[in-house]
Amino acid sequence: MSNYLVAMEAAWLVRDVGEIDDAIGVAVSEAGKRLNEESMDYVEVEVGATGCPACGEPFDSAFIAADTALVGLLLEMKVFNADSTEHAQRIAKSEVGGALRDVPLSVVETIEYEDDEELES
Repeated sequence: MSNYLVAMEAAWLVRDVGEIDDAIGVAVSEAGKRLNEESMDYVEVEVGATGCPACGEPFDSAFIAADTALVGLLLEMKVFNADSTEHAQRIAKSEVGGALRDVPLSVVETIEYEDDEELES
């Protein structure tokens, strides 16, 4: 049994917003609130990054059209004592998906680590 850090991307819709920074703030706040309501404050929530197609530099993963924003959130969760990478991914998606119903999720990275290793979260 191993421990894993599972990173997932979530697509969060924010309505009636005009500025990217406002959309990001609302998305992170709403996701955090829904996770905290389920006592899942161990899930880290931050805005995702998308690479620029022209230069490759990362920028905040948010887009606004018609006062509606689509914000890509990065959710990270530590999973302990999983049988495999796939098992850890299923656990993380099940836990987070249960709290964030109707929010599309996809796993973007899974890192195996030892008990004594420090991971940045």
